[in-house]
Amino acid sequence: MAADDAVERPADSAAARLAALADERVDHRFKGLPPDAAGLTVGELAAQRRNLFTGGFTTPVLALSAERLEHNLALMETYAERHGLAFAPHGKTSMAPQLFARQLERGAWGITLAVPHQVRVARAFGTSRIFLANELVDAAALRWLAGELDSDPSFRFICYVDSVRGVELMHAALGEAGASRPVDVVIELAAGDGARTGVRTEAECFDIANAVAAADTLRLVGVAGYEGEVPEASTGNVTAWLRRLVALLVGLDKAGRFADLPEVVVSAGGSAWFDAVASVFAEVPELSLPVLKLLRSGAYVSHDDGHYRHLTPFNRVPEEGALEPAFRLWAQVVSRPSAEQAFINAGKRDAAYDLDLPVAQVVRRDGVERPATGVTVTGLSDQHGWLRTSPEAELAVGDWVGMGLSHPCTVFDKWQLIPVVEGDGAVGSYVRTFF
Repeated sequence: MAADDAVERPADSAAARLAALADERVDHRFKGLPPDAAGLTVGELAAQRRNLFTGGFTTPVLALSAERLEHNLALMETYAERHGLAFAPHGKTSMAPQLFARQLERGAWGITLAVPHQVRVARAFGTSRIFLANELVDAAALRWLAGELDSDPSFRFICYVDSVRGVELMHAALGEAGASRPVDVVIELAAGDGARTGVRTEAECFDIANAVAAADTLRLVGVAGYEGEVPEASTGNVTAWLRRLVALLVGLDKAGRFADLPEVVVSAGGSAWFDAVASVFAEVPELSLPVLKLLRSGAYVSHDDGHYRHLTPFNRVPEEGALEPAFRLWAQVVSRPSAEQAFINAGKRDAAYDLDLPVAQVVRRDGVERPATGVTVTGLSDQHGWLRTSPEAELAVGDWVGMGLSHPCTVFDKWQLIPVVEGDGAVGSYVRTFF
């Protein structure tokens, strides 16, 4: 990290860094943008409010719906408030500081991240509360973190621990760095045997708590985990694991493991079971200290037309509202070799494919949109999408095909500058990502 990155960043500096994104020059780095916009700043291009379809954008191009994005931000803000939850949405979904800022403006406690690079991005744009949903044992990253905490008293950072060995590595690196502030840690409880990371047994959790207590560079502040890894997840299985997480918190509190803290933390919440998290966290009994109930759902910001659309808790509790898919990928038909087959110019470099393939939704020709009846995406090559077409499909070379995408975590990472499109097709802003 550059030397000036470790300098404390006042709020006005963070705002200036966000504003400076509008001063970046449009050029060949940003796919889909109008070639004749090269040399303009992002702010100048946004001020022109070009139409996505007639303003010179090239295919493939990813668009975010301005209205749906705002709807999703507002819905999760009110959801967290209604259920008495603090909210630290997972920023790895978008890695977009402009969206971090909008989430924080909407009342988010902080931002959740996964790896040191992401923390550095968030800090560069002034994020003052970060939850790292991972164990941090990288000595170079811990040295940087120690400097960041020491230079900025307002910065709060929490990360997982899930092993005594991890505690030892953290303590050694922080000690060598001369850290003056302890790093706050939460014990990660695994979601079950065969799940991803985390401690498998409560006895091991207490061993780790003892190790943290013996390390003056660390401070135990709570427990956390990810319920999305519960094997054969169902409302019953997820609820049972969440109650186990709460019981661990209660047990550690009764054992006096949370001394001299303003509050303790219990955290969970991916994007598929946050209704269960809200329900079980409402059951947390009174402890010796106030409890920060921290929800971390992140995919909501754009939602999707695949994986999360089917799993969203709002499907189970419809009176709570509904998220709206905000992404649409536009590609162009570049080959129609037979009545049963067509190819578009978007592939793995442009669309998520790790969980579900894109879904053809609309076809656009000569300014007129119609449903993509009889058009199915069957596969993706690096730069081509394979379409199967039935007899009722009206598709010709040159047509634009608008597709819904699944799993936003692997959509944002393919686009560095994303047009935000309003209902009339005008692009009034752009979202910059940092992957």
